[in-house]
Amino acid sequence: MNENKCIIVGITGGIAVYKICYLVSSLKKQGYDVHVLMSKEAQEFVTPLTFQTLSNNKVITDMFTIDYTPDVHHISLAKKADLFVIAPATANVIAKVANGIADDMLTTTFLASNCEKLIVPAMNTQMLMNPVTQDNIQKCKNYGMHIFESNSGYLACGDVGKGRLPEPDEIEDKIKEVFEEDKFLEGKHILVTAGPTSEAIDPVRMITNHSTGKMGYALARAARNMGAHVTLVSGTKQIEDIRDVEMVHVTSAKDMAEAVLSRQNDMDCMILAAAVADYTPVSVADNKIHKSEGEMSIPLKRTQDILKTLGENKKDGQVLIGFSMETENMVERTKEKLVKKNCDYIVANNLKEKGAGFGTDTNIVTLISKDYEKEFGILSKYDTAVKILKTCLKEKKA
Repeated sequence: MNENKCIIVGITGGIAVYKICYLVSSLKKQGYDVHVLMSKEAQEFVTPLTFQTLSNNKVITDMFTIDYTPDVHHISLAKKADLFVIAPATANVIAKVANGIADDMLTTTFLASNCEKLIVPAMNTQMLMNPVTQDNIQKCKNYGMHIFESNSGYLACGDVGKGRLPEPDEIEDKIKEVFEEDKFLEGKHILVTAGPTSEAIDPVRMITNHSTGKMGYALARAARNMGAHVTLVSGTKQIEDIRDVEMVHVTSAKDMAEAVLSRQNDMDCMILAAAVADYTPVSVADNKIHKSEGEMSIPLKRTQDILKTLGENKKDGQVLIGFSMETENMVERTKEKLVKKNCDYIVANNLKEKGAGFGTDTNIVTLISKDYEKEFGILSKYDTAVKILKTCLKEKKA
């Protein structure tokens, strides 16, 4: 899906340069054509050879290297690029690009580029908050450049404050948002559930499942990138919160039901990707249950079926999408659930298929409605999420 996308990564001087090694490597693995431009100062922290190895493309560092013709490279590469990222972006390079200064290969290529541009500032807090830097950042915004704000935390200079370069996966997440041009969900409110629920047995033990929440988090990111206001009700604590998404953390099936059902009337679409426990202990012991000789049994009771309850109370125009995970007779059982729970769509996958199910970065799903079945094949969970949203919500005009 990304093989035709060209990303230029412009790297300027700063200790955070090492993080961009991970970013370039990840983008390359996902199929992007990545080209790296380095300022003279950036080369003091990481060698060009490192980025050449990670990107599998020649790293451009100098206007006057005899190995290539400068005018060909900076113009042809500028024309080829779909996105130009500068990370880390120092106060110096931000000042240059805000005012059209082109005095090295990086800034020259940047000025010649007509693609989307993303600037990720990283510097000392006082430099960042200086009115001159803030004016330059605002000027970049006025020219249509995307600014990904710095994180706060401990800085290399010893100060604590804003100016840390975001982590590589955060920058990658922002890149996906910039690339998503279809904002057809703008103004819509979407609720997504993700991850496992945990049902306490005693203060030490619980009943849970193998869900990691990756699919639900991918759906939340994709919906946000398409312009939606997203609420993510999550049972996992293993994944970082998603930027610009309302996060609601829960533990038990009861917690999740309350969080979801109380928000139903405000939503245009609800996507239930969480693996919710079907049963919970009848009672929870106040103290740890100690082992003893012989067998042990724990009385269980049914939890509320959240998807079914939503289906019974669905408003006109609301879209309800469920998830079904099976190990046999997947399509037949999913079709039964579609009718029984009054869903518009159910996304089904089989745990026994390689590349699908819990904990993987890919998925293989079949989208089922009352009218058709669509198989998407093996895709990353993010690309699977994009397919689901565009197939379901564009058709429904949610």
